[in-house]
Amino acid sequence: MTGFTRHRRSRRVIAHFTGFEADLLRSLASQLVELLRNERAAPVDSDDPLEAMLDFTGPTAEPEDPVLQRLFPTAYPEDPEAAAEFRRFTEGSLRDRKAEAAACVIDTLEEAGLPPELTETGLVIDVELDEPAAQTWLRSFTDIRLALAVRLGVEQDDEEYWHSLPEEDPRTVAHDIYEWVGYLQETLVDALGR
Repeated sequence: MTGFTRHRRSRRVIAHFTGFEADLLRSLASQLVELLRNERAAPVDSDDPLEAMLDFTGPTAEPEDPVLQRLFPTAYPEDPEAAAEFRRFTEGSLRDRKAEAAACVIDTLEEAGLPPELTETGLVIDVELDEPAAQTWLRSFTDIRLALAVRLGVEQDDEEYWHSLPEEDPRTVAHDIYEWVGYLQETLVDALGR
């Protein structure tokens, strides 16, 4: 398993994934897109461009799903009316941007050669990202890690608990994936800083 590095000549960020790793990343990003699109949050399409631009019919209530609550926290916990208004004007576009970032990960992996169905072993996917694409991947890694952390119940300073679980516990594998995405995120930040 390797992370991201900065290419000396092109100054682009590169990574090499096994077919399994690339397929796992695609699956995580796809699940995130599905979760973000599962509830109606985007403004309604309109024939009138001005109306469409100013139509903020987004949700006003906090999402029911705990992952979405974490991705879209309440802006004003002490003022429900202000929180609802803030959510109405912002959540739809935030969901769109998060879904677009996850879709960028999927598209990049597929453009790099990841087939729709992974059937062969030994496949290596070489990903090369310019600065804007790398920033997009970074944002998506953050969202994926938050989603995994919520689903697993990961809390600060609980590493001892996770390392004490037996290997056959399914949560161990899920936590390993959570840590792997964190590793990728860390190497991407490091590569961007070089």
